[in-house]
Amino acid sequence: MLRHLLRTVNLFDTAKSVLFLGILAACHGESSDGSRAKGLVYYETYDPRSLDPALSTDVPTGEMAALLFDGLTQFDADGHLLPGLSDRWTADRRALHYVFHLRPGVSFHDGRPLVAGAVKRAFLRVLNPETHGGRVWPLLPIAGAGDYADGHAHDVPGIEVLGDTAVAFTLSEPLAVFPKFLAMPVASVVPSPVPADFSQRPIGTGPWRFVTWEHDDYLRFAKNPNYWGGAPASESLTVRIIPEPLTRAAEFLAGRVSVTEIPFGETARWEQEHAEWLKRKPALRAVYVALNNRRGPLRDPNVRRAINLAVNVPEILRTVWSGRGERAAGAIPPALGGSDISRKPYAYDTTAARRVLRAAGFGEGFAVQLWRSGTNVELGRVAQAIQSQLAAVGIRVDIVSRDASSMRDAVRKGDTDMAILDWWADYPDADNFLYPLFHSASFGPGGNYSFYSDPVTDSLILVARRTVDQRAREALYARIDGRVFQAAPWIYLWFPVDLWAVHSGVDGWDVPVIFNGQRWTKARVQ
Repeated sequence: MLRHLLRTVNLFDTAKSVLFLGILAACHGESSDGSRAKGLVYYETYDPRSLDPALSTDVPTGEMAALLFDGLTQFDADGHLLPGLSDRWTADRRALHYVFHLRPGVSFHDGRPLVAGAVKRAFLRVLNPETHGGRVWPLLPIAGAGDYADGHAHDVPGIEVLGDTAVAFTLSEPLAVFPKFLAMPVASVVPSPVPADFSQRPIGTGPWRFVTWEHDDYLRFAKNPNYWGGAPASESLTVRIIPEPLTRAAEFLAGRVSVTEIPFGETARWEQEHAEWLKRKPALRAVYVALNNRRGPLRDPNVRRAINLAVNVPEILRTVWSGRGERAAGAIPPALGGSDISRKPYAYDTTAARRVLRAAGFGEGFAVQLWRSGTNVELGRVAQAIQSQLAAVGIRVDIVSRDASSMRDAVRKGDTDMAILDWWADYPDADNFLYPLFHSASFGPGGNYSFYSDPVTDSLILVARRTVDQRAREALYARIDGRVFQAAPWIYLWFPVDLWAVHSGVDGWDVPVIFNGQRWTKARVQ
């Protein structure tokens, strides 16, 4: 999902002299070859894997796909679901059959008209087992999609083309959030046939046209003057590849980047000295510690509750995370329907924690391992704070630091006692914080890293997924979240709040809560 931030040193004692230059030159970027990019300038922390949305498995690829391509639906910066290439759709009462009607007059960047057949061909291309490396799960609810993706079928009967103007989908089981799945980058509609160099020189229907890609340096896009949603307000958009937080902040101050996310270590200084540049928004993201519900003392929910009581979350949030978060009393971020904002977090109470541990038969404490990614400095500091606080109630924590890939592999296999993690929303719905994280079908690679298992929870999640009425579904989400919270499969920490700086010369840009929710169509340089 979005990028992990690393702690940086203080830039401002050496950078104040460029502030005036930054204001005058805001939104003008310069690449390493010396050329100057006029207009909007964004950044990625590493080169996109590809510009082919079928291969979208990482944030840079997903963000670039959102500029170049459209899906049948789309998200705005606040995570609201909006019409995309489909200007309207209908669903039956069971959320099993959907019909999406294409908006008229849409063309690809090369002039080819959009027709309904292109939608089916694009989806079959994603599901084709010869298309290597994509994340196909948003399309798998379609009847027959799994068999096609496994090479066991020659077609997907759940996709029906209705002339040139509509596409019908029949799902293998009811799914009320299916339209949100179609806003994912992998569900983007591409022309057919695609050019041989499509992943490097893409053609879509999106608001921006591809111009050039200098790998590990920058990408450039020009506005699509014929975009169905209205041409972007700016003539061009340059996306630079800037891995280091120190460099990103310096480039922003020099006016060569339009926006930048504020490093945690610099939060207070930015808030004190440059408040007028800052935009703050609650993220659709949870920071937590997965407690393996199948290992040792952690199998006992009372032990897991005691661990929550023993961790001083407000102190860690203030000292390590610079206060940029809201305490969690569940897994659903407050910005999403289904979050119960009246629910109280676990209190910090070491006396109660010791009492619960004694009643559970662990009055003398026990030893566990807490795994962390060695590349995430901030989460490493959170792990150290938890280690210190649990020691006060007799729980001896050994921190295991591994590279991100090794840690992810161990967590998915269930080889860790505890692991400090963060979960970024793939789609803005409470379902994305319940089904992957707590349904027993999602053990390990699916996202249920605590291996929490409860038949009642499983059943309620499936009922919620099938519930078309939004209010009724959100009531189920809140009930599920509360039930899981009582079982304490996590150490519940916080929901982060994003903090970005936007140059005063930039209008029309807002912090996106979902990674593909900011398409830069309204942004412009004054």
